[in-house]
Amino acid sequence: MKIKAIYISPGHNFYGHYGKPPSNHPLLAVDTVDCVAGKGLLGDRFFDYKPNYKGQVTLFDFSVYQAMCQELGIYDKDPMVLRRNLLVQGGDLLSLVGQEFLVQGVNLLGVEECSPCFWMDQAFGSGAENFLKGQGGLRCRILSNGAFSVDK
Repeated sequence: MKIKAIYISPGHNFYGHYGKPPSNHPLLAVDTVDCVAGKGLLGDRFFDYKPNYKGQVTLFDFSVYQAMCQELGIYDKDPMVLRRNLLVQGGDLLSLVGQEFLVQGVNLLGVEECSPCFWMDQAFGSGAENFLKGQGGLRCRILSNGAFSVDK
């Protein structure tokens, strides 16, 4: 599995904002990020969020992003607006639910689909939430320390 991009944000724009407008914390594309076992990605909004949190890192398939752009006719939105941490290529993410696996030497546990929410239509475009059902990405726990880097 190759990492095409890494995204972090220091704060929550949508999570916990139901019934309220989103916040405007920046989304940051970084070349590398440190992973801390049991806590998450250093500098990300979910770092040390709560013990054993199921979304310490989220993965999203680049091919799903491409298919969504084609299906919805939206080509001017960066995949970072979907607020998943790792944009990856070359793996069936949902087959990893309940599995331990390695990404760049970091041991992860696939926990569940990162289900899309109604904010997807606002962040990406009309129809995004519906398109992403069943392919919204993968929530994982980080089981070992290490770092992720964008594959060149």
